Amino acid sequence: MADFALWATACETGLWPAGTFTRAYGANRKAAIEGIIDTDPIAACVREFMSKRSCWTGSAADLLRISFERTSQTADYTGWPKNPRALAGHLRRAQTFLRALGIEITFSREGRAGSRVIKMRKSLGNTVSTVSSVRAEPGPGSEQHSSDSASAGFDDNRRLAYNPADTQYGRRRC
Repeated sequence: MADFALWATACETGLWPAGTFTRAYGANRKAAIEGIIDTDPIAACVREFMSKRSCWTGSAADLLRISFERTSQTADYTGWPKNPRALAGHLRRAQTFLRALGIEITFSREGRAGSRVIKMRKSLGNTVSTVSSVRAEPGPGSEQHSSDSASAGFDDNRRLAYNPADTQYGRRRC
């Protein structure tokens, strides 16, 4: 998709005013991500829970208790995990979509006993990325890389980079 987005952005001035494709592509991605979160009861609960605070730290058991308290008003437990381990696994799967809406979730261990801790915090802005501009690629003798290709997650061979520690394609650690 990143290659398509670069190609469409480069060609858009022949069909539409500059920036039209970028706005439409970003709006479609955001709508798709919000649709996924709306159909997932746990991700929707986390989004609502984090709308009132900037950060939260606790265990999966704490989060499960909070989510049961929040859903006890509607009494709809369909799709809810039965134990903290299942909730943590579900959060790991929803992590990428929540990150796109500005909610960072990290899993770690703390203390001598190695207690499992979930940390959630809101990012400053919306992190749904789109193609912002197209620049000419550097020549074969140049050592510089285009900022667009680096932000799109491409390695030097123009293939999508995968980092298993990140659980997301195209996202690199510094």
